[in-house]
This record gives sequence, structure tokens and C-alpha cells, in this order.
Amino acid sequence: QVQLVESGGGLVQAGGSLRLSCAASGRTFSDYVLGWFRQAPGKEREFVAAIGRSGSTTYYPDSVKGRFTISRDNAKNTVYLQMNSLKPEDTAVYYCAAGRGTFWSMVNGDSDYWGQGTQVTVSS
Repeated sequence: QVQLVESGGGLVQAGGSLRLSCAASGRTFSDYVLGWFRQAPGKEREFVAAIGRSGSTTYYPDSVKGRFTISRDNAKNTVYLQMNSLKPEDTAVYYCAAGRGTFWSMVNGDSDYWGQGTQVTVSS
């Protein structure tokens, strides 16, 4: 069992930055592919970023590429999402995810564990 707890959300003006953190319980953190997703009111959940088990492989959709960076610290059981040049359309609840499956299954939203979410609001 893995528990994921996100932090770092908040209110920021357009063009600003936030860094989200997701701390995981358990001793096999490095066994998991990790991801970040978001869901805005009235919209479906959207993939934001994924990172492989060693941290050497990452992937982003075009909507955040060049602005968001995912990273992980396996020694601290933590995954991060650095968000720069934020836009009002980035407003959503952000969730971290951990999965034992393949990297691309995470990209497609197939995850074993989900955090409770943290709100990010970008004002114009």
C-alpha cells in the first residue's frame, strides 16, 4: 500500500510559478512510475507529466511542455512538479499518481495509487 500526499498548491497570478510536492509512504518508492494529473471543474482528468522509475525518462503533453518540469527524489520518496509561466487555464486540482505498470500506462492514466489532490488557482 502506498499513500500519496500532495502539497504546494495555492493562488498565483498569471506568469507566476508554483512547485508541487507529493510525499509517498512505503519503502519501494523507486518501483513506481510517477505522474501528475489535473482536473478542472466540469472537465475530465488530464495528464500533466510522468517520470520513470530512475528519473531519466519524462513526458509532457503539449499544453505544459516547456513550462512544467517533473522530478523525483527516490531517497526522499517525493515527486515534484515545478510549474512556471502559469496561465489561468492551468487552474485545477492537481493529483499525483504512482503505478507499478509501464511508463506509457501511466501516461494513459492507469495508476495504482492516487493522492487526494491540491488546488492550484491562477488569476488573470
